[in-house]
Amino acid sequence: MNALPPELQAQVEAICAEGCNHVRAVIRRLEADSPPAELRKLDPDARQRILRELQAIMAVYDAH
Repeated sequence: MNALPPELQAQVEAICAEGCNHVRAVIRRLEADSPPAELRKLDPDARQRILRELQAIMAVYDAH
């Protein structure tokens, strides 16, 4: 797994700081290609990288 660049990691951390429900909402929006305002400025590749990272994080929580 490739580490995210610092600017994308900061976005992931900010999203996660809002809690699991927010993370799930962001995942749904990214999957629907309707990114939230804070991610719209990113290119599609960056948004996909954030989506994959959020999905991986939530997979840990959802497994328990």
